[in-house]
Amino acid sequence: MLNFVYDNKTTLIFGKGTQHEAGALLKPFGKKVLLHYGGGSIRRSGLYDAVTASLKAAGVEYEELGGVQPNPTLPLVYEGIRLCREHGLGLVLAVGGGSVIDSAKAIALGVPHEGDVWDLYLSKQQPQADPLPVATVLTIPAAGSESSPNTVITNEETRRKLGYGSPKLRPVFSIINPELFFTLPHHQMANGVSDMMSHIFERYFTRTLHTDLSDGLCETTLRTIMRNARILNGNLHDYDAWAEIAFSGNLAHNNLLGVGREQDWGCHAMEHELSALYHVDHGAGLAVVTPAWMKYVSPKHQGMFAQFAVKVMGVEGSFREPEALIREGISRLERFYRELGLPTTMEELNIKSGDFPLMAEQAISVRGPIGGPFTAWHAKARCPIDGIPVPSSLLHSGTASHAGRLSLPQRHEHACGSAPSSGRADPGRGDGSGI
Repeated sequence: MLNFVYDNKTTLIFGKGTQHEAGALLKPFGKKVLLHYGGGSIRRSGLYDAVTASLKAAGVEYEELGGVQPNPTLPLVYEGIRLCREHGLGLVLAVGGGSVIDSAKAIALGVPHEGDVWDLYLSKQQPQADPLPVATVLTIPAAGSESSPNTVITNEETRRKLGYGSPKLRPVFSIINPELFFTLPHHQMANGVSDMMSHIFERYFTRTLHTDLSDGLCETTLRTIMRNARILNGNLHDYDAWAEIAFSGNLAHNNLLGVGREQDWGCHAMEHELSALYHVDHGAGLAVVTPAWMKYVSPKHQGMFAQFAVKVMGVEGSFREPEALIREGISRLERFYRELGLPTTMEELNIKSGDFPLMAEQAISVRGPIGGPFTAWHAKARCPIDGIPVPSSLLHSGTASHAGRLSLPQRHEHACGSAPSSGRADPGRGDGSGI
């Protein structure tokens, strides 16, 4: 186990009717807030009325800014920064899913910053002043942003999707009422499940030894997600299943499961390029990338993947034949994704193989090579992407799919902003699973 620091200041308010407590909870943090949300779903569900009524009852004034879309973009962030500065707003209240929370964090980050907030995403530099506090009322359990230190924003002009992490971006509190998830469409449930499972995979698959406790926590959380996702697959109004999913999604990305472990984040780095270029749902992209990544890295990490196959996917067999265990484990994961209606090939996402070189270049242009040592430990010198010329700056071992391969540059230290030895921010928040 590695040295770590774990600091999670987010208070969770979990259960039925908790959305009505928003105003009273906000009052200690100031009397003027920005109410930030997505489209019309919170109005149709009555959540908007419940939250605004609680704000008024507590004497909390608010300006509002709606319109967040999956893969939140810079123009709305800039508008939020302008509103906060113009009206002297002291907190951003995000009512929505991961995309809304990501946008809220970007606004909070940008308000005290004298320059362009996007420069912080490009440089990973610390802002001149602390961000505004953020609070959330969660409507989609997926991203784990409600207690994570991370935010991901898309710059549509440059076609870049980048993350930023700071412990100061963890929300001060998050309200989680599983009743609010009953109206979610099936695909958002499925995408959310894929995203939270990937958050665990990025931490679980590690070269770090003596991690028995966190191994077990990861495995239990993964099994819990899969079991309850199957329940929701047949009944989206099951409160208990949603409660298990919501709590699991929170644990998946508040980094409790990642402390003391070397982390990777190769799958998220690759998927961010898919959703930046093609606007695919983040969870759907991860369902394609993750099993393919597993096939790529598992030959050099057989013990870890055999453990996954047995303890998570329930595969039975001989440890003298780890390859068979691993193949079946990955196959069962793919079948699970398909059971939820998720894609498992690039073809299903309509990804053009001719864009692979561009995505590979962009994946490393800001942060450097993607993936930690787990991904790149055994990177080969050359592997063509379906015969398409690839930039010479890259090494070409790839993540295979039916439609081609994504290239993975060689890497011998952590990238994408992860800090596994400290337990601090990772880059993994994706935002296409809903708003």
